[in-house]
Amino acid sequence: MYSYIFISVLISILSGLFYQDVSNKSSPEKARPFPNASVTLNESWIKQREALNTEYLKSLDPERLLHNFRVNAGIPSNAEPLEGWEASNIGLRGHFASHYLSAVSVLIEKYKDSLFVQRLNYIIDELYECQQALGKGYLSAFPEHDFDMLETRFGSVWAPYYTYQKIMQDLPDTYTRTGNKKAYEMVTSMAAYVDIRMSKLDNETIEKILYTAVANPLNEPGAMNEVLYKLYKVSKDPKYLALGKIFDRDWLLITLSKNEDIMSGLHSNTHLALVNGFAKRYSFTGEPVYHNAASNFWNMLTLHHTYANGSNSGPGPNVVTQTSLSAEHRGVPHHLSNTMTKEIAESCVTHNTQNLTSTLFTWSADPEYAKAYIGTFYNSVLALQSARSGKVVYHLPLGSPRTKKYLKENDFRCCNGSSIGAFAQLNSGIYYHNDSTIWVNLYVPSKVNWKERGIEIVQTGNFPADPSIEFTISAERKSLLNLKLLVTSWTQNTEVFVNNEKKNIKIIPGSFISLNREWKNKDKVKLVFHYEFYIKTMPDDKNVIALFYGPVLFAFECKSELILKGNKDDILNNINVLDKEGNTFSLVNDGKEYLLRPLYNIEDQSYGVYATIRNY
Repeated sequence: MYSYIFISVLISILSGLFYQDVSNKSSPEKARPFPNASVTLNESWIKQREALNTEYLKSLDPERLLHNFRVNAGIPSNAEPLEGWEASNIGLRGHFASHYLSAVSVLIEKYKDSLFVQRLNYIIDELYECQQALGKGYLSAFPEHDFDMLETRFGSVWAPYYTYQKIMQDLPDTYTRTGNKKAYEMVTSMAAYVDIRMSKLDNETIEKILYTAVANPLNEPGAMNEVLYKLYKVSKDPKYLALGKIFDRDWLLITLSKNEDIMSGLHSNTHLALVNGFAKRYSFTGEPVYHNAASNFWNMLTLHHTYANGSNSGPGPNVVTQTSLSAEHRGVPHHLSNTMTKEIAESCVTHNTQNLTSTLFTWSADPEYAKAYIGTFYNSVLALQSARSGKVVYHLPLGSPRTKKYLKENDFRCCNGSSIGAFAQLNSGIYYHNDSTIWVNLYVPSKVNWKERGIEIVQTGNFPADPSIEFTISAERKSLLNLKLLVTSWTQNTEVFVNNEKKNIKIIPGSFISLNREWKNKDKVKLVFHYEFYIKTMPDDKNVIALFYGPVLFAFECKSELILKGNKDDILNNINVLDKEGNTFSLVNDGKEYLLRPLYNIEDQSYGVYATIRNY
């Protein structure tokens, strides 16, 4: 039987569309992220968060990560099995090793750490041996029988494509970041295995396998489309576009491209992962339907399904599974005040939302995307990790009273897997560029080296606790450059200094300051933000509020339901400074005093983020 890929490519050639209108389109990017190795974090509290993650990665035993792969391939292993979703009886086993490879490859590219180089090469070699033992290009920690079950029963097995994709997902990046050729050979063989399986199925069967509109779909395919599009980017082979298209599913792609909000009731991460695949395809091919689907989805998500800290996901409107009662789904658009369970804001969803936001920024350089990214970075991403231990949470509850439930050391789930990758890449999202412009989207002590232009920019400061940020430009020669600095609506006033001279610039919150000039070596820029406390309300209830100080979302230390009295001005006027440098304040309300801390500084305390105003 002809392979599905061959037929798809043949049809496309005959129609004259595939090669001419898809694979040869130029990149639609207006702003590009700098290469990973070009951006270095300098010493700061952000750098410390990266260090905690690195320390954890070094504590993991490669033999334990490999155990289930070896067992599945019939290779002896005496290692202690991992637990959680890596346990030997769980369908998702094997996913965490891929997250580990991804995080380690990022750190190798940045720091050339010899221990990580040794470990990565060893794990790739051992996985390669497992793949050879299994044959047909197949590589997984679960048996092929799981795919047989999916194709015949359309369920009764836990997400084989999701887990298979996890293993595939970061092998192209491992290859491009570290040059490990076996990683590339392995992922192309894994893709060939998928092609063989799909080539044996008719369209009706494929639709049943990949239809995911129900709650908690056991057939969740993960980002299969995205990894195949990433493989296309590396290989330039259009067969991966055809194979990836199988996983796009037109019921979601076309509906979103028409700007129809069908999110209510859908599992959050399942469809977010697919949309990230849509975005990747548009970035590589420029096909409008993918642009429209991804950008429409982001607008719907941000306007109607997102909490004040930039996170999303929670209970579903039609509860048909235990999980959909409290977590991992999307509800009725614009209705969030009744979703404050202890299991909202899944960490994987936050990280994948950031990936989508970053991609969309590259298409337009629109400050709205930068604004969303910086808000989520400080108030969700950094809040997912303990600043003391480096442990991470699965969910980030925002009601009251709540506590952060950090995953135990041996509880390997999707969210600590995605988090180790995210905290290895805290240097991403800071700087973007085109031929004449650098955008600064995050205020994090760091250095960016633009080798092609002979320009280096060093950013210093202690943002957001200290609202002053400085930049030093080093240039091999005088260089004309447009330096764009993000100013969002959280600043009441912004001062700009160039070489200690204050500039009279009209600054519009929610935009970029543009410093377009010829820069000399050791030129300096200083930004001084002035921000106050303000309130954001729930979209469906103006009496459910969250408190911000500049860019920072605050949590109340509280052990009971958070009820406030008075109006919003009364609340804001009764906030007092305890430690401005440490971003610690207090609020006196109705005879009670609440300690206020940034959500990212909450550790084991009982807390609340959203408070309810009740004057009765």
